[in-house]
Amino acid sequence: MPVAVLLLGVAAGGLTGCSEEPEDPDAGTNGVGRLTAGKIEKKARQEVGAAQAVRLSGNLVSKGRTYELDMRLRKDGGSGRVTSGSSTFELLRVEKDLYLKAGAEFWKSQSKNPGTADSEAAGKLDDKYVKVPATDPSYQRLSGFTDMGLLLDGVLALHGDRSKGDYTEVDGVRAIRVAGGGGTGGTLDVALEGKPYPLRFRRAGDAGVIRLTDWNKEFGLKAPEKDDVVDYGQKINTG
Repeated sequence: MPVAVLLLGVAAGGLTGCSEEPEDPDAGTNGVGRLTAGKIEKKARQEVGAAQAVRLSGNLVSKGRTYELDMRLRKDGGSGRVTSGSSTFELLRVEKDLYLKAGAEFWKSQSKNPGTADSEAAGKLDDKYVKVPATDPSYQRLSGFTDMGLLLDGVLALHGDRSKGDYTEVDGVRAIRVAGGGGTGGTLDVALEGKPYPLRFRRAGDAGVIRLTDWNKEFGLKAPEKDDVVDYGQKINTG
């Protein structure tokens, strides 16, 4: 056998013997990627239940209406912005006290046939907080946007048999995807770095995509000053 052919065979054998092992996608992670889909979801829900604060943003479809949300939530209340159709308003809840703040156009839309008096009233309400009475029909619906437990339970709902999806990345954080019904029942991306918090949730039936950030990050939450609060005196209609 020619020497050159022999040397090439040895070199090739040496290269094959030194080939690198496949990269372990769970190396350097919190290890939940090695669990079954059901256990990953359970771990994520345990962290949600123990969390004291979170920021929830994105969009969700409920009863035929699309809501754009950007809410900071705590166990004792929350604050943020909600947009539905052409209406945008801010919500603030401290314990049981719920406040709504919106621009003049929002308040004008509360009247079916706004006249001069309505426009003047809307101007006085512009960028002021209105305390929503607990007896107002809209209180329960609006306060739900500020209820951390209720909102997370409502949006983080997978349907169908659970299965593990792809390894992915959400805002620079490595994650593992859990799918319900092969993806048709929603998908949940769970952090592989730090605690296994949910990072992104795609709801079943194209009913919205929610991002979850700032887990356990404290933020200020206090009632507005009395001078910033006015009385609307009517039922509030937010659709």
